[in-house]
Amino acid sequence: MLTLCTADNQTAPGKPTVNAEEGNGSPQICRVCGDKATGYHFNVMSCEGCKGFFRRAMKRNIRLRCPFRKSNCEITQKTRRQCQACRLRKCLESGMKKESEQRGVLGRVWGQVHLIMSDAAVEQRRALIRSKRRARIRMQPPGARSLTEEQRTMIRELMDAQMKTFDTTFSHFKDFRLPEVLSSSREIPQSMQTPLGEEATQWSQIRKDLCSVKVSLQLRGEDGSVWNYRPPADNGGKEIFSMLPHMADMSTYMFKGIINFAKVISHFRDLPIEDQISLLKGATFELCQLRFNMVFNAETGTWECGRLSYCLEDPEGDFQQLLLEPVLKFHYMLKKLQLHKEEYVLMQAISLFSPDRPGVVQRSVVDQLQERFAIALKAYIEYNRPQPAHRFLFLKVMATLTELRSISAQHTQRLLRIQDVHPFATPLMCELFSISDR
Repeated sequence: MLTLCTADNQTAPGKPTVNAEEGNGSPQICRVCGDKATGYHFNVMSCEGCKGFFRRAMKRNIRLRCPFRKSNCEITQKTRRQCQACRLRKCLESGMKKESEQRGVLGRVWGQVHLIMSDAAVEQRRALIRSKRRARIRMQPPGARSLTEEQRTMIRELMDAQMKTFDTTFSHFKDFRLPEVLSSSREIPQSMQTPLGEEATQWSQIRKDLCSVKVSLQLRGEDGSVWNYRPPADNGGKEIFSMLPHMADMSTYMFKGIINFAKVISHFRDLPIEDQISLLKGATFELCQLRFNMVFNAETGTWECGRLSYCLEDPEGDFQQLLLEPVLKFHYMLKKLQLHKEEYVLMQAISLFSPDRPGVVQRSVVDQLQERFAIALKAYIEYNRPQPAHRFLFLKVMATLTELRSISAQHTQRLLRIQDVHPFATPLMCELFSISDR
C-alpha cells in the first residue's frame, strides 16, 4: 500500500521514503520524466530527481524560460536536464503542488499546509532526528550493539590464524643455541677484537646499540632443573657475542610463525606473491614485537616464553634509564593499555597490510584492506569497551603502531651494523632484512 507524503521528504539523495509499487508489485514510473518513481512527492508519483528539482524551483521562485523558445519540450529521463522551464511546466501539469488543501476539522483550522519546508525547518528536523537517534543509542542496554557480520568474520579469521601460528607456551621452540658463559681467560673472537681508526668508531656504535640494556635468561628443564644466564657487567664486549646466536634462533622461530600467520589470512593470499613478500619484509619485526608484548610481564620486566624467561637487568636500579631504550618503552606503553587478544591480532593485520612498504604494487588494494581492519578495530573497541572511559583507546593503539614503525627502522639499521662486523643472522633473517652475502 502506498502512503501519501505530507512533506517534501528531504532525506539523503537517492534514499526513497515510500515504496512505489502498484498493486501487482511492479514498480511505478515518474509522471514527469518516466524514470523509476520512489513515491508520492508533492502530491504526484515521481522520482527523486524530479522531486528535488521541483523543490529547488519553488524555493528559488524565479521565472524560467525555454531556451528553445517552443515551451513544449519533451521531458524524458534523458532530456529532463535540457530545459528547466518545460520540466517545471510538466511537473505542474502532472499535478505537483507547493501547498496541499487539508480536509476535515484540521483543514478548517489550518487551511493549507506547505509541502516544501524552509532550509531552517529542514535543519531543525534533521537535528531532531539526530537527537532521537542518540537517545535511542544511549537507551540500548550494554552489548545490544554489535559488529557487522563482515567485521566478525574478519576477526574470527585473524584469531584462527593467531591460534594456529602462535603458541604462547613456546612448546615447539626446541632447536636453539644457548649463550655461552665466557670467562675472562677465554680469547675474544677476532671479530670482537678492539679495532682501530674508522672501525673503532663503528664498533663503539654497535656496543652502544646492544649494551644499553642487558637481558638475563632462565631455562627451566623438563626435569625441574633451572639454568640461568646473566651477562657480565662489563666483559669487553664478549657478552654481546654470547647472546647473539640465541637471539637469532628465537627471532627466526618467531618470524616463521608470522609468515604462516599471514598465509592463513585470505586477503593476504589473494595478493600477488611479489606484494606478499614486500609486506612481510616490511612488517615481520613489527608483528614480532606485538606478539612478544602478549607474553610480556610489565610488573617483573620479564618475557615469559614457556620454559624460557628473558628478564631485564637493571644493575644500577635506574628504571627510568631503561625506558630510554625505544623497544622497552614501547612494550611498557602497549602493555599498559591491557588489550584483548582480538585487539592484538587486529593490530597485526593493520601493520601487515601497510600500503607504503617498499616494493608493494597494488597499493590501493592494500590501503583499502588496512582501512577495513582499522575500522574493525575501532568498532570492536567501541562495542566491547566501557564508554567514555576508553574513548581514546583506538587513538592510543594507532599511535603505538606509528611508534613501532619508527622502532622497526632503527632496529634494521642496528642489525645491519652488527652484521657488518660480526655476521650472526640466519638465512631467513638475511632474506627478510635483505642482507646480502659478504
